[in-house]
Amino acid sequence: MQPFWLLILAILTYFIVQRSVADMTRTPVWLLWLVLMMPVVIWSLWTAKNGSNLPFMVAIGPLLVSCITYWVLFQWGRKSESNKPNTPTKPEVQSVVNPTPQSLPSVRPLQGDEEQQLRNCFPWSVYYLQNIEYLPQAVVCRGQLKTNSTKAYQRIKHNIENQFGDRFLIIFQEGFKGKPFFVLVPNSQAKKESNTPKDKLTRPILALALLGTTLVTTTWMGALISGVEIEVLRANPQVILQGLPYALGLMSILGVHELGHYLTARFYKIRTTLPYFIPIPFFLGTLGAFIQMRSPTPNRKALFDVSIAGPIAGFLFTVPLLLWGLAHSQIVPLPSEQRGFIDPNALNPKYSFLLALAAKLVLGNQLNPQSAIDLHPVGIAACLGLIVTALNLIPVGQLDGGHIIHAMFGQRNAIVIGQISRLLFLLLSFLQPGVFLWAIILLFMSPMDEPALNDVTELDNKRDTLGLIAMAVLISIVFPLPQAIANFLQF
Repeated sequence: MQPFWLLILAILTYFIVQRSVADMTRTPVWLLWLVLMMPVVIWSLWTAKNGSNLPFMVAIGPLLVSCITYWVLFQWGRKSESNKPNTPTKPEVQSVVNPTPQSLPSVRPLQGDEEQQLRNCFPWSVYYLQNIEYLPQAVVCRGQLKTNSTKAYQRIKHNIENQFGDRFLIIFQEGFKGKPFFVLVPNSQAKKESNTPKDKLTRPILALALLGTTLVTTTWMGALISGVEIEVLRANPQVILQGLPYALGLMSILGVHELGHYLTARFYKIRTTLPYFIPIPFFLGTLGAFIQMRSPTPNRKALFDVSIAGPIAGFLFTVPLLLWGLAHSQIVPLPSEQRGFIDPNALNPKYSFLLALAAKLVLGNQLNPQSAIDLHPVGIAACLGLIVTALNLIPVGQLDGGHIIHAMFGQRNAIVIGQISRLLFLLLSFLQPGVFLWAIILLFMSPMDEPALNDVTELDNKRDTLGLIAMAVLISIVFPLPQAIANFLQF
């Protein structure tokens, strides 16, 4: 790596560590910074002495050691509640109150009889209430959990709703030293949501209009990707149909991904919109698709299932399309110069571990170290589908991967994992230049997502295992094929 870029990376890394974790740990920022810089320094020294081909252990080993060391040092110096006497409560409820401050009215202090009613909602054998705190947009109830967290939340929620109706949303959140607490926030959307017609929520006409428009723009871009000139398209508009394989492939992948989220959200009775596509007449023909959830997630189990359903559905749909697209692609000589992360006319499949294995499985001995792939339009759509899956699985903030990690490890640990992931992607961009733009985008994303209503009850082992598999899929897509494995496969 050139000294200039190494300096820029060092400055960015120090800035991120300083802003993100300096207030959460007593471990010196400079020490955490040195640990995070270790991989790129090792890689730079190796390439300066031995060339650009890094052995598998040299590429992966420093990343693993850096990640583990950073985590140990962070936990070793982690500040507890007693170390922050001036602000013991507000950081904990910040994620409840701050994401949408304009949408929540101020909470008036409960009157004497109302406060007593609230205290009566906490049986001592379920949750021993010790004190009630009033924040501008929340009422915080702290105490000792005396039973199973799921049973406690259901019992307390039932009691509060019996006393106060739908006046509050009841949130059960993790606290310091394993002491969960309840937060009551104004339920200003209750009447509005109950009076909103289903058609107004889902907007089927808008969804269909965006779907049709996106089909046109992706078909147009698919025709251009297939090699059709703009002048030919203008002279003979029917030629645009050559872009349909790309358009249908890409839109199907995006649609299946969002339908996974939508159907799972409906299963948990979460109010949500239909999937909306975003059409643009350039780039890929679309910026993707999205849904909006209009009611809170009930618990971490629902948060996990809704978040992982999209990537799983999209990935399972993408793999057969990828294999079919590769089978109908052409083998071409590998260009002497790299033309980008994805060059559909001469793709180097070794840029992605998973893509390389799929290409070798389908094309076999046709591939060699000097081979590239001229992708079929369906293959292009499938490769983009892999990128969409990987991008969504990054464990940061509001991304699907951020929700998954939050559900698995809790919100506080998810924030730390998200910070580490941002830095690792920044480091990875020097091994895999195609992820540099992602790394920059991640730096500007919030590391925090909104908690589920019951944000304390942990997942079961099956969901934890599935979450780890999802992270393995992410790594297999974004990491290049190690040279040792490439040599073994004669690739």
